[in-house]
Amino acid sequence: MPVDKIALITGANKGIGYETARQLGEQGAVVLVGARDEVRGKQAAAALADGGITAVPVHLDVTDAARVAAAAAFVEQRYGRLDILVNNAGIAGAFTGAPSQARADDLRQVYETNVFGVVTVTHAMLPLLRRSQGGRIVNMSSHLGSLALNADPASPTAGVNMIAYQSSKTALNAITLAYAKELRDTPIKVNAAHPGVVATDINGHRGQRTPAQGAVIAVRLALLDAAGPSGASLSQDGPVPW
Repeated sequence: MPVDKIALITGANKGIGYETARQLGEQGAVVLVGARDEVRGKQAAAALADGGITAVPVHLDVTDAARVAAAAAFVEQRYGRLDILVNNAGIAGAFTGAPSQARADDLRQVYETNVFGVVTVTHAMLPLLRRSQGGRIVNMSSHLGSLALNADPASPTAGVNMIAYQSSKTALNAITLAYAKELRDTPIKVNAAHPGVVATDINGHRGQRTPAQGAVIAVRLALLDAAGPSGASLSQDGPVPW
C-alpha cells in the first residue's frame, strides 16, 4: 500500500476505532484520529505516534454538522483528498428496556450517532473520497443489526432485543447498500464490517474478542483492491446476512 493513503476513522480514540487506526497505520496509512473529545483524540494520536505511526488528531463529533464540516475542511486543506473513511463511532444508548417501553427519544439518541452521524460524515467526506484513486468507505455494523439473524430463533442474536441499537444497525446496513448502489460505477467501494462480540465500553467489556481482533475486518475492507466487493456485509469469518 502506498505510504500516502489518508484514512479517517471516527471514534478512533479507543476500542475498535483505535485498533483500526493502529492497524491501518502499521500498513503505512496516515491515520486521522477522529474523536468527539479533543483531548482524548490528541492523547490517542500521540500514543499511535509513539508506536511509529503517522497519526493526526481530528476533533470530530459526528452529531455536530459544523464540527464535521470543519473536519472536512481540514482534510481538504492539508491533504486535498481522502482515501479511506471508517464510520466507526457508535453508541448503545441509555435505554435497555423492552421495546414496548421505548419512546421515540430513546431511539433518536442512538440514531443521531449510529445513523444520522454516518450520513453527515459521509456527505462531508465524499467529495474528498472521489479524488482518491480508489476510495473506501467502511461502516461499522453488527450482527445484531441483521434482520435474517434476528428473525431466526436458532441464531445467537435471538435472545437480544435492544430496539434502539439493533434497529440503528439495521438502518446502517440499508444506508451502506444505498451508497454502494449510487457509487457502483466509481472506484469507491462501500461495505459493512461486522467485528463480532468485542470487549469494549459499549458492552461493559463483556465481549469474547479483543478490539484488535474486532478491527481486522474493518482494516481488510479499508484496504480492498479494485477486485474487491462493494455493497457487502462481512465479518472476519465470512458474509453476514442482511
